[in-house]
Amino acid sequence: KELAPGEMKIDIEELSGVPMFNADLDVSDPPEAVERLRRLVRSADGLLLVTPEYNHGVPGVLKNAIDWLSQPLHGSPLEGKPTALMGASTAVAGTARGQTQLRQSFILTNTPAMLRPEVLVGRAHERFDAEGRLTDEPTRRFLSDFLRQFVEWIHRNRPARPHA
Repeated sequence: KELAPGEMKIDIEELSGVPMFNADLDVSDPPEAVERLRRLVRSADGLLLVTPEYNHGVPGVLKNAIDWLSQPLHGSPLEGKPTALMGASTAVAGTARGQTQLRQSFILTNTPAMLRPEVLVGRAHERFDAEGRLTDEPTRRFLSDFLRQFVEWIHRNRPARPHA
């Protein structure tokens, strides 16, 4: 949030209250945490996903949220939503594998995900302090540029809103 350009407002949403995906629950009365997440994503101009990488892949809690957001298949909150991915890991390759898995999910949902620049912060334990603040200046500059490019991506890929 600290590095976001002036025209960007980043709201952080935790996923801890989102239950495991169950299509049977989604038919008649979706869980409130799911409805809230869908409303937030639907109303946002863009979606910035920040993830670690576990066991060479995307964490289950994030994949679970994507599964909920992918429904209904036609007209989901992800359909046409300008999206960017970034992540950090203690591994040298950062979150390259996890981000690739997320991009695969976005094919089905027709979610335009920004391809470059990629934010794959490797050796994160050397770039963040004990409070989780990014202290590595080259990474801070790169991230700041990434966020400016994400603003441009949103403007280029924003779905047309129907006139009232």
